[in-house]
Amino acid sequence: MKRILIACGNGIATSTVVASKVKDYLSDHGVEASTTQTKLMEVPSKVQDYDLLVTTGQFEGQTGDVPVVKGMPILTGIGAEQTMEEILNHLN
Repeated sequence: MKRILIACGNGIATSTVVASKVKDYLSDHGVEASTTQTKLMEVPSKVQDYDLLVTTGQFEGQTGDVPVVKGMPILTGIGAEQTMEEILNHLN
């Protein structure tokens, strides 16, 4: 199972929406994944335990070798399909 850390400003609102959409998309494509939501400021201390980081806010911190995907298109719908494909590619 793949583990995805989803981060937004407060770790509540936008990360909930993104987490739900990402899980549904991955499930539809046969990828089993779990998501954890967090605040952007908590990412550096948590990210090393995950396969992928998806952010909905500005994040310039270090993630080691964990890939980062900017998830704002998932919220706006503009470029959402390309962002979902990027997430899927990182996990395959």
